[in-house]
Amino acid sequence: MAVLPIRIVGDPVLHAPAAAVEEVTDEIRQLVADMFETMDAAPGVGLAAPQVGVGLRIFTYSYNDDEGLPWRGVVINPELWMHPLVPGAPDPDDESEGCLSFPGERFPLRRSERAVVTGTDLDGAEVRIEVDGWRARILQHEFDHLDGVIYIDRLDDSDWKTVQKIARKRGWGRPGSSWTPGVDDIDA
Repeated sequence: MAVLPIRIVGDPVLHAPAAAVEEVTDEIRQLVADMFETMDAAPGVGLAAPQVGVGLRIFTYSYNDDEGLPWRGVVINPELWMHPLVPGAPDPDDESEGCLSFPGERFPLRRSERAVVTGTDLDGAEVRIEVDGWRARILQHEFDHLDGVIYIDRLDDSDWKTVQKIARKRGWGRPGSSWTPGVDDIDA
């Protein structure tokens, strides 16, 4: 296993829809193992293949709930269903999220409280995940990556302007920008 460089906003692979996985090969299994290693090293609660430069519809997730119980897995070629969004502004304390492809920052974003994801795992078995709360947020966030959407693309105008200033200051927003967990310092 290896820790892979994580692409930063502006890299074209992050802004294009990912392709379906046609067959789970040894290369796909190795990619998923490397994605788990990278996600854990970052540390993150999810990682989509485009974030490591691979334009395929795969994401991993890992989260310990309030009781410390692990929730971890991979979904290949996922489909997503969500409950309707509750209207109103997001709560900055309870609804802020971050992204390994815009590292070191968090912004409030309204997400659906419940989500269902289906797809397959590495063995070709069907996966169906029905979750709410933070887990639903994780699945929606990672699914967005597979459609070429980064959470900052969904922010309101004032936060979007802040994001643009941060990206300019750090030299992000161009092809080839990346960081490697455990190697690169991502603090501003």
